[in-house]
Amino acid sequence: MTFNDLGLIDPILKAVAEKGYTQPTPIQEQSIPTLLKGKDLLGSAQTGTGKTAAFTIPILQHLVEEKQNSKKHRKIKALIITPTRELAIQINDDIKAYGAYTDIRNTVIFGGVKQHSQVKALRNGVDILTATPGRLLDLIGQGHVSLNDINHFVLDEADHMLDMGFIHDIRKILKKLPAKRQSLFFSATMPKSIIDLSKKILGDFERVSIAPQQTTAERVDQAVYFVPKKNKIRLLTHLLQNEDFETVLVFSRTKHGANKIVKKLDKAGIHSAAIHGNKSQNKRQEVLNGFKDGKINVLVATDIAARGIDVSQLSLVVQFDLPNVAETYVHRIGRTGRAKASGSAIAFCDVEERPYLKAIQKLIDQRLSVVDDHDFKEVPQETNGPENSGQARNTNKNRPRKNSRRKSNSHQKKKSH
Repeated sequence: MTFNDLGLIDPILKAVAEKGYTQPTPIQEQSIPTLLKGKDLLGSAQTGTGKTAAFTIPILQHLVEEKQNSKKHRKIKALIITPTRELAIQINDDIKAYGAYTDIRNTVIFGGVKQHSQVKALRNGVDILTATPGRLLDLIGQGHVSLNDINHFVLDEADHMLDMGFIHDIRKILKKLPAKRQSLFFSATMPKSIIDLSKKILGDFERVSIAPQQTTAERVDQAVYFVPKKNKIRLLTHLLQNEDFETVLVFSRTKHGANKIVKKLDKAGIHSAAIHGNKSQNKRQEVLNGFKDGKINVLVATDIAARGIDVSQLSLVVQFDLPNVAETYVHRIGRTGRAKASGSAIAFCDVEERPYLKAIQKLIDQRLSVVDDHDFKEVPQETNGPENSGQARNTNKNRPRKNSRRKSNSHQKKKSH
């Protein structure tokens, strides 16, 4: 099947072709025809499956065909709610790309920055609004946003909405929406709390479920290092100094941990930067842009802050800390195995994280290749550990590799930005 077989209008087909897409991903193939019919949808899918296009393309087509986008007095017809600023920005950019040859206007609003430019965009008229919950409620309260004319509503990353404590904000937003609307609900996982919430949002709906093992897990070359917690930073430093991974995304469980990793890498002469919730929005966007542009080789992120990171040709994902939720592992490796691309991912596992590894392998129904040929299995002696002696062996055996050209300045000591 190709995009031409999905019943899309020519302006959208032209934009999709310019993005280099020819065949829809499974979630796009299953979702787009359903959404074009106006049905509600409950979608279960990980990042990297193409779900943003699966819901934004039908919304664009509906709005074009409804001819509601008059030049004057545009009213918001579609609302997309997402948990983080980065993901909101990414979705808005995708809408702009897919709607490049339509007359649809879109904008994004999020907290952490001054609202003036966002309010100005809203006053100029918007058809599709992408928003984070807090800023949306703020601007509704100030009279800058009305949801009375919403025909299409999307709640994206619902499980992370609940994890971040947005449930009360979501309920407030739902009360302000028209009863008659098309609703789309996406979540990577489907615990009871998510099912209960979906029942309050959806009417007569269809369900699309793309299981993790059908998406990124089989495409990504994965491996695990068994390494004591104290040795993880030494192992990471060694890998980055001795391998040709051009762009690396490192996952830390905590904000403090992310900062600590960056500090240690900086001392080793490896240019890196952290992105997490304690960073200002401007600083987070600056770091993201630097990573996408190749000015920063190594990005250290927490799970929430990594939402919305969309970097083509990402060389490697490193799970510095294994997540205690198995689905999160699949979400993380999805940053490198996006769409139909392959990728590489390695995980560091200490003794306390063994149960997490067991749960991950059960979920993806495969065992990770173990890299056993490395000198970081034991806690080093104070005076003659591998880091101090310079005798650490090259850890090449069974590990995923990329033949990317290493940045010529990757060993020069720089301050992180």
